[in-house]
Amino acid sequence: SSGINAEYGGKRGEERWVRLVLKSIADVGLVGYPNAGKSSLLSMLSTATPVIGSYPFTTLKPTVGYLQTTDRKKSIGIADIPGLIEGASDNKGLGHVFLQHIERTSLLLFVIDIQGFQLNQRNPHRSPFETFGHLCRELELYMAGLTKRPIIVAMNKMDTPTSDARFSKFVAEYRAHLSKLVKVHSIVPISCYTGQGLDDLQELLYEIKYGTTPARWTNVKLSL
Repeated sequence: SSGINAEYGGKRGEERWVRLVLKSIADVGLVGYPNAGKSSLLSMLSTATPVIGSYPFTTLKPTVGYLQTTDRKKSIGIADIPGLIEGASDNKGLGHVFLQHIERTSLLLFVIDIQGFQLNQRNPHRSPFETFGHLCRELELYMAGLTKRPIIVAMNKMDTPTSDARFSKFVAEYRAHLSKLVKVHSIVPISCYTGQGLDDLQELLYEIKYGTTPARWTNVKLSL
C-alpha cells in the first residue's frame, strides 16, 4: 500500500549481549607483591601519576605510562599492575582480575623489595628469592607458560642497609635453584628513591623490544 516493494522491507534483527576482553594493555607488566615499589617505578620511568603510599594495595586498577623517544617514532607501554598476594592463582585478593592484566603484557618486569616481603604479622617474611619464587609459582598456576615470556627482575630499594649483600645472595640463589626453570634476561639493582639503575633499566627495556640502543626519551601516560 505504501508503494515500496516488499522484498526491500526490513526484517526483525537479532539482539545479543557481547563481552569483549582486551587482550593487550601494554608491552611491559610490572609484577610484584604489594608495596614493592611498582607505582614508584612507573612514576620514575614515565609521567604517569599512580597512587603511591606506604601501605599495601594502593593500586587497584592498572595505570599505563609510555616511554617515547624524542622523535615520537618508538614507545614502550608499561602497566602498573595491582599487587598480588599468595593464593592469587586461587583468586584470593581479586587474584584472577589482577593476573588477567599481567596476561595482557608481553614482557614481565618483576619488582622485588631487596629487604623481602611480609604482608602482615600473620604471614611469614619472605626473602627476595622466596618472593620471586612465589610470584613465579602464582603466574604458572594461573596460566602455564606465563613465565616463559621475557623477564627482567628489578631489585628495588637498593639504597637500604645491607642491600648489596642481599643482592648478591639473590643472584646466587637464583642461579643455583631456579635458573633452569625460569629464564631471566637481566637482574637490575635499582632504587626509586635515589634513581640508581633507572637509566640502565630504560635502555634494557628498549633493547629487548627494538634490538637497538635508544635515543633520548620523553614520557607520556594513559590511565585505564
